[in-house]
Amino acid sequence: MLEREARRKYLLEMGGAMALYIGVLFVSISLGRGMPESVARTLLLLTPLVPVGFAVWAIARQFGRMDEFQRLRSLETLAVAAAITAGATFTYGFLENLGFPRLSMFWIWPIMGGAWGVAAALRCFAPR
Repeated sequence: MLEREARRKYLLEMGGAMALYIGVLFVSISLGRGMPESVARTLLLLTPLVPVGFAVWAIARQFGRMDEFQRLRSLETLAVAAAITAGATFTYGFLENLGFPRLSMFWIWPIMGGAWGVAAALRCFAPR
């Protein structure tokens, strides 16, 4: 499969998953606010995990479409992003012990995604 065709399929799959995620998230939060604490409310508020599963599926499919070189470069960039995220969250854990405010786990993915994006952008300028 050509790289351009693989990228197009990935963007369609991931874009669809993210659009579905935004829609499901909006609906689940809107409906869940008015509900009393219950198992039904918990299940409703967990429904955005279904489109997250579709996003994971899209990423896994994209890695399967890549050739060995692209896969290696992508996984190396992801490993750097994971190391940056681990370092940042571990360091902030010590800062929390000094009185810094506690952060939600929701910060992990923005840190990871940002580090992944920066690492990927910097790799574009690195000599091959």
